[in-house]
Amino acid sequence: MVTGRISFIGAGPGAADLITVRGAKRIAEADIVVWAASLVTPECVTEHARADAELVDSSRLTHEQALEIYRRAERDKLNVARVHSGDPSLWGAVQEQYDSCVKLNVEVEIVPGVAAFSAAAAAVGRELTVPEVAQSLVLTRLEGGKTPMPDGEKVREFAKHGTTMALFLSAARTGQLVEELRAGGYEDDTPVLVSYKVTWPDELMVRTTLGDLEADVKKHKLWRHTLFIIGKALTAGGTRSHLYHAGHFHTFRKADKTARRALRAERAEKAQSAEKSDSEEGEPRKPKESDAAWWAVRDWQETARGAARFGASRTIPIEQDESQTELFGEQCVEAVQTAAEPASPEAERTETPAEIPAEAPAEAAQSDSGQGDESSTAATKPAPNRSKTSAQRKSSTSAKSSSNKRKAPAKSASTAKSKSTTDRKSAAKPDEQSD
Repeated sequence: MVTGRISFIGAGPGAADLITVRGAKRIAEADIVVWAASLVTPECVTEHARADAELVDSSRLTHEQALEIYRRAERDKLNVARVHSGDPSLWGAVQEQYDSCVKLNVEVEIVPGVAAFSAAAAAVGRELTVPEVAQSLVLTRLEGGKTPMPDGEKVREFAKHGTTMALFLSAARTGQLVEELRAGGYEDDTPVLVSYKVTWPDELMVRTTLGDLEADVKKHKLWRHTLFIIGKALTAGGTRSHLYHAGHFHTFRKADKTARRALRAERAEKAQSAEKSDSEEGEPRKPKESDAAWWAVRDWQETARGAARFGASRTIPIEQDESQTELFGEQCVEAVQTAAEPASPEAERTETPAEIPAEAPAEAAQSDSGQGDESSTAATKPAPNRSKTSAQRKSSTSAKSSSNKRKAPAKSASTAKSKSTTDRKSAAKPDEQSD
């Protein structure tokens, strides 16, 4: 059975009326209220706590002493409200306390609060994420303090993003902070908001620039309760958000057609303006993903077309693999080479041999394999209906010109050897077909 309850409450930046309703309710129900008197205004506690509640100032407590209070809550079934400034999730030293309380037989919870950077932005009427100016917010602090910073979490590294930054716990070393921000890329004219004890009665808000930041901090003698916000979003107007634009649609609202067309035209104009600006500065425009996809498809199409035209325009000689002569006869190799070569007037005047029947490749294979005079003699014997006269071949060539242009028939080894050298040219070797 769980006994008692411990609530870690974010009291906000300081003002008593900026605490959440849940946080105020937990304080009103608490038997013991532990609060940081140096970071939370007294009114935040006294306006909500019971008259008989025990109030403990945590600024004088150690972690072990705070644990004794939590153990007493378990033993006596008490409700404890541990009040932190701002939001407990940011530099609140809450995690170690929460983990210790989980081991006890008590109910444990965390009540979020208003963060100091949010209150500072509200105090000067600024949005920290202005469209097309800054869409990110970096929360960090200067390295070199009591708590070491992890590797890679340097102010100058975060500053390279150029977006809005909120820097806590850094006012005591403002000179070092300025140098780190400059090293990261911020210019001296970058606007800076100095927020001291925001929402407290003695609140101080100073607008300055990075170049004057150190002098202004020394002028006002600030070193505690000070927050710095830096970035162009503090002064830039930006553009209208599309969230409530009539041309923008979402789950609960349809877009107006006229406004939608106007919004698209505005986006296109901005894109053209950005492209023109990049070209004037001499910087190449970065290709968009849609452009890359379009060019990829176009390159693929051109490659496919080129492969289809390759047989008609190639001039690369076809090499014959001697180890494959048993599979492909001479007439097969010549047929491939002839089909790959472009037509020429001399080739058109050359007599075209007849097509070889299905059983011819067997004879040609024997000729190519070099079996001796016997196979050569058998190959030179005329076969019935296997060859045509010169006139018949010319007639057949003119009658079937369209088909012969697409596919040239293979040359028969027997026909080529039976013709005289005066009627035809000597057959070229496979390696010479492209000459």
